Amino acid sequence: MRMSVIGCGYLGAVHAAAMASIGHEVIGIDVDEGKVATLREGSAPFFEPRLDDLLRDGIASGRLRFSTRAADAAGAAVHFLAVGTPQIAGGHAADLRHVDAAIEALLPHLRRGDVVAGKSTVPVGTAERLSARVSATGAALAWNPEFLREGWAVHDTIEPDRIVVGTTADAGGETAAALLREAYGPAVERGVPFLVTDLATAELVKGAANAFLATKISFINAMSEIAEAAGADVAMLADALGHDDRIGRRYLGSGIGFGGGCLPKDIRAFAARAEELGRGESVGFLHEVDAINMRRRDRAVQLVVDALGGLVFGKRVAVLGAAFKPFSDDIRDSPALDVAVRLRGLGADVVVTDPAAVDNARAAHPQLSYAPERDTALREADAVVIVTEWDDYRRDLTPEHAGGLVRGRIVIDGRNCLDPGAWRAAGWTYHGMGRR
Repeated sequence: MRMSVIGCGYLGAVHAAAMASIGHEVIGIDVDEGKVATLREGSAPFFEPRLDDLLRDGIASGRLRFSTRAADAAGAAVHFLAVGTPQIAGGHAADLRHVDAAIEALLPHLRRGDVVAGKSTVPVGTAERLSARVSATGAALAWNPEFLREGWAVHDTIEPDRIVVGTTADAGGETAAALLREAYGPAVERGVPFLVTDLATAELVKGAANAFLATKISFINAMSEIAEAAGADVAMLADALGHDDRIGRRYLGSGIGFGGGCLPKDIRAFAARAEELGRGESVGFLHEVDAINMRRRDRAVQLVVDALGGLVFGKRVAVLGAAFKPFSDDIRDSPALDVAVRLRGLGADVVVTDPAAVDNARAAHPQLSYAPERDTALREADAVVIVTEWDDYRRDLTPEHAGGLVRGRIVIDGRNCLDPGAWRAAGWTYHGMGRR
């Protein structure tokens, strides 16, 4: 199948490369000339495991191309809409300017029988608003939300756990569902659930999924606050809860909370849209979910201050991690960098390191000091703070090795990813999040 992907940021670049890898002919369209030039060379403008290999293979095979011209999308049977929907300045709602602009650019090039499949995360009701404009060309609009995890985006695109397609209740909707079933043919043949819904339900699936995950993370972090006050251990609590099949252990890791370019802004936009619909009370709890999440950063900073005896000024603090999660260089709304910046504001000599995100962090926060690798950051540190759970920190770093580099054996485990017993036995003062 010939298809286009409109918008080649994180979502679009991954989707284009993945679709080409399963045999489709794909043209990626983006207005950013620099981004397109990088992609044409077979390199992603961001770090995502396996993506560069897929880009190079797709370009070499001739199945994958990139362009800045919307007209080059003409002739594709399916047009995936993958532009960003950031939070509006000064508010919580989603900014849909890029979505509207992409549709306007695409309309002149649509043919009868084409399908526009929205993948961008949008407020419920957006697809219905756009549908009339698309159907006037003879094409059909569907909504096909993405469920990607950064660091696992290639896997999640090629081997999804479900495929959701929202369509209209007419012949165009039937065409859209059939074409998208064909587009995801290998996954469908493997038995991946292919769910056809109305447009509004498809839009809600993405928002509801993110709201649920954020709530689960903030729930265990709320329990962490109570565990600290009660002298309990939140990690053991999470293990016990996780054995209940109704709850499960995933996303019950207490720490400094979630960040990134999706979850924080998506739950805020979800709540904002509910308020517009007159149902703000239904998701009022999401405001507390957000507040709990932000409090965890405060708590991590306070742990460092307390561990250093209340005197942070002039102390060297090694911050291990800058990306909001491992296997990514994404620093958007990163709790790790937020903690580093706050410690710097208190007068600490902060040195940040990260396997992938140092360049992005330096560009955003040049006031911080950076080290190209872990051991350089650790050298002569008075305290160590682990804020992104890369394997290089949680698994490959031993307390004995770290102890030979630092000046003070104090470690703040912002992700509860270390073995407290092992670090304490090696002479370290260990502080976790919600742990005794």
